[in-house]
Amino acid sequence: MNTSAGRKPLKAIFFDFDGTLVNSEPLHFQMWQQVLAAYGVGLTVEQYKEHYAGVPTTLNAEDMVRRFALPVPYNVISDAKKSLTRAVVASAGFPLMPAVRDILAHFSGHDLKLGIVTGAARRNVDVTLRVHALHDYFSVIVSGEDISRNKPAPDCYLLAMAQLGITPAECLTFEDTESGVRAAASAGVACLAVPTPMSAHHDFSTAEGVFASLQEASAWVDTTFLTGTK
Repeated sequence: MNTSAGRKPLKAIFFDFDGTLVNSEPLHFQMWQQVLAAYGVGLTVEQYKEHYAGVPTTLNAEDMVRRFALPVPYNVISDAKKSLTRAVVASAGFPLMPAVRDILAHFSGHDLKLGIVTGAARRNVDVTLRVHALHDYFSVIVSGEDISRNKPAPDCYLLAMAQLGITPAECLTFEDTESGVRAAASAGVACLAVPTPMSAHHDFSTAEGVFASLQEASAWVDTTFLTGTK
């Protein structure tokens, strides 16, 4: 493969799930609002953006119990949110981000291994992929159940690379949040940040680049790694 600027050949591309492959953050915000409303808490979009966008459910629940002085253990909050998410996903899966299907087909056509590296529940990923008929594109899926430490720890990326038998220099990833970018950086994986409106204020200083859309980031991959490889 053509690898400009002395880069090593690219063997795999990883994608975060929520907010990267699927447009789920607005739905997560609404579900968290519903959970907290039962305790008289009105979660604002500003609070969600600042503290909770892109953060795993359990960590969010722990913070919410402290921040809002909720009279229940964090697992009660976490379980309520997970139950809502299962119900939403079971009906139709999460909606895809624009051009996801075309991007996956394009990269697969260059003989690249594709993977999902997420803190989300595996069931939610599987259902969504099945609904949109995308499962066959992915060689590896690492979810929150597969690791003891979620993002921003590097564990999820270390496991994904181990399963594919590759090094950090042979892959890159797409993420939409600071937590995801930090996880990738800690694992030594180059990360392309594609912020959503919920994460636009995050610190992406450790990313390889920040892009306005998945299409724009994918075009950068083409120019940097794939031009003339097929």
